[in-house]
Amino acid sequence: MQDRIEAIVMGSFVADALALGAHWVYNTHVIDKKFGRVDDYYDPLTSHHKGKKAGEQTHYGDQMMVLLESVAAVSGFDLADFAGRWRRLFASYTGYVDRATQDTLQNLADGKDINSCGSASDELAGASRIAPLFLYYAQDIEALVGAAKAQTAFTHSPVDVIAAAELFARTTAAVLTGRDPLQAVETVVERHFKDSSIEMLVRSGLDSRETDTRRAIADFGQACSVEAALPGAMHLIARYANDFQAAIVENIMAGGDSSARGMLVAMVLGAYQGLSAIPAHWLKGLAARPRVEGMMGST
Repeated sequence: MQDRIEAIVMGSFVADALALGAHWVYNTHVIDKKFGRVDDYYDPLTSHHKGKKAGEQTHYGDQMMVLLESVAAVSGFDLADFAGRWRRLFASYTGYVDRATQDTLQNLADGKDINSCGSASDELAGASRIAPLFLYYAQDIEALVGAAKAQTAFTHSPVDVIAAAELFARTTAAVLTGRDPLQAVETVVERHFKDSSIEMLVRSGLDSRETDTRRAIADFGQACSVEAALPGAMHLIARYANDFQAAIVENIMAGGDSSARGMLVAMVLGAYQGLSAIPAHWLKGLAARPRVEGMMGST
């Protein structure tokens, strides 16, 4: 199981870094022209990530690194520790600062506490950072879910973003117990999200598995919201359940907010396929690899 837990974490960092080059490029013809097939790391094409280099993380991955540093330091999840490290990251951050981050920082400056400072952003990215939590809570599902929801709510307050964090935490944990990804999703939805808006989004994504990925994600929407991105992630899990590499590449080729989708897809498929499913050149080119491996080794 340890191999698959490490694949959850490493896979999520890899998926984010691979997305950097084409992140927030919505015109897929531009992706084709500038990159060809995105199966390696590239410098970012858009100005949002100015100064970043191939193999580095987007601002989503940088925040996931903060969560990894926090759980490694305190041997588990502590919201106060995570929140303090997160604020220090953005005190001198040179990367992209999105609206969710701006609003959360402003809420903290206005005196809101760490349990009520989350922005109104409905972006799936709030839930996409949770992979490091599996290093401590892979076998304690309720603690895992509680931590996933708390870290998400810190920056994203909408109920569907928090629910998405629970969905992916429970699904990934179910895969670790031996279910295949589709069995895991079905079980989690039936037990925890029956007749909810989350179930509708999940079903939409699963039902699209026979559709070409670019078409499916274009139909759902390439943008950042849970409404668009969650079914896109579910499409990728359903269509490429046995092929980690194809899932991550096709996600990027579909354009838009490929980082948030990819980080969560990598968690589920990493739990299913293990570290051997992550191509060696992806691991070699990941700038954060030494830091990630060092902190995983200390847990």
